[in-house]
Amino acid sequence: MDADVIVVGAGLAGLAAAHELTAAGKRVALVDQENAGNLGGQAWWSFGGLFFVGSPEQKRARITDSVDLAWADWQASAGFDRVADEDAQAVKWARAYVEFAAGEKRAWLAGLGMSWLPFAGWAERGDLRAGGHGNSVPRFHITWGTGTGVVAPFAASAHRAAEAGLLTFHHRHRVDELIVEGGAVTGVRGALLAPDDAARGVSSSREVVGDFTLRAQAVIVTSGGIGANHDLVRQYWPRRLGTAPTTMITGVPAYVDGRMLGIAESAGARLVNRDRMWHYTEGVQNWSPVWPGHGIRILSAPSPMWFDALGRRLPAPFFPSYDTLGTLKYLRTSPEIAGYDHSWFVLTQKMIEKEFALSGSEQNPDLTAGDRRAFIKERLFGKGAPAPVEAFKQHGADFVVAGTVEDLVAGMNKLTDTPLLDAATVRAQIAARDGQIANKVSKDAQIQGIHNSRRYLGDRIGRTSTPHRILDPAAGPLIGVKLHILTRKTLGGIQTDLDSRVLDPAGAALPGLYAAGEVAGFGGGGVHGYNALEGTFLGGCLFSGRAAGRHAARAV
Repeated sequence: MDADVIVVGAGLAGLAAAHELTAAGKRVALVDQENAGNLGGQAWWSFGGLFFVGSPEQKRARITDSVDLAWADWQASAGFDRVADEDAQAVKWARAYVEFAAGEKRAWLAGLGMSWLPFAGWAERGDLRAGGHGNSVPRFHITWGTGTGVVAPFAASAHRAAEAGLLTFHHRHRVDELIVEGGAVTGVRGALLAPDDAARGVSSSREVVGDFTLRAQAVIVTSGGIGANHDLVRQYWPRRLGTAPTTMITGVPAYVDGRMLGIAESAGARLVNRDRMWHYTEGVQNWSPVWPGHGIRILSAPSPMWFDALGRRLPAPFFPSYDTLGTLKYLRTSPEIAGYDHSWFVLTQKMIEKEFALSGSEQNPDLTAGDRRAFIKERLFGKGAPAPVEAFKQHGADFVVAGTVEDLVAGMNKLTDTPLLDAATVRAQIAARDGQIANKVSKDAQIQGIHNSRRYLGDRIGRTSTPHRILDPAAGPLIGVKLHILTRKTLGGIQTDLDSRVLDPAGAALPGLYAAGEVAGFGGGGVHGYNALEGTFLGGCLFSGRAAGRHAARAV
């Protein structure tokens, strides 16, 4: 045996599993196709948001949350409709995760050195129905250090284990096969890739220079999803979301290729819910890309107006920060616009200064560095937009800035093959919206949402601008942003039980094989169902990776 347990994938789920295994004194071989500089995988690039229930940050803002409320939100959002089959394990995982988020999750992570911003963010506000999709209250807790801060204690644990002789790193090892002997998984085979010192996230060489075989008593697959593999995204794109876009931008590095899903299936694993995926509609092209087609998601508060490709305002509830997949479905299934792959934000300088954030560790240097003083200075008391947002406004290919609606629309039309927008039509819709802004009450659902947002202290202080007319020159200039579909998360995958043991098509545990993180639909083959509540992806990697590591440690 080369190790007690082989972990395939050095992302967050793999590191969490390795942390548990080495803490139990088990020998781990950590295998990954990328170089050492990519330890932590795609989680390193994330915003670092975590889903907590009943947190001190919520209580400080007088937000009342509970397991019952969070579970009601989760079920309404997930819409589990395959409970006798593909969702059988996912429902169990979902309930366990909500209880984890309300229980030991925070203390466990705080004990590893993590801390969070003082106010919870309000992501996925939902579809405007009490019993529908969305978070009833703010639950998105941003970690100081962003994704790098979430990865750091687990990466440090791996390095300490390596120094102690309990963990060996096998970088540039691409797994091509799970070895099955006597009905059990006993190891992995694959290709040795040529050494490559490419920077983190940059596409690396796939030149094969040899092969390898590793054997162990158990294998844990934590290889991530399919977000960078547009062919797989299109293959499993669900009919309920219309047709897949002709062009998409990519929210994850190229190594998020989905290869291990097919490899696990060949070894006997059952794949479920492959039609469930999570892509964003607010993507913009990165003006300084790291990986091919590199896109960044705009995290906006509710004030910007959202228009379709033909310049028509999106109807409720398709506002910024409300209903990710609902908006995607609307844009991809409405007959007049389904043939277009973009939509538009229209906003003011006053809005962008307070309401725009960009997802990702590299787009939030103050948070990533854990520099609280810089955060307060720039985000709360600074003049102008945060520096990364301003850089996108100045250099981004999808941003248009103008003093008048007519000039703005002219600039926006230059970003499409055919001019599709009419300035008079856009102006009329903005003016109608502006006519509802003067009073504290309004019949406009989006303005109601703005007022609702500002009733939450965290949003009023740092996220939602004072309500104002978009056509007010004092709030300008005007800004138009071309939005693309941004590929990101896989919500289905390898079906697992609550110990992260991989199940076969008959529902029995496949001896020696575990799966965790995105490759397992973040647990059970689809813990989110059809819709995520945000802040649940990193947490899903941690929860399922921990389960896999703990059970494997007991079993070997």
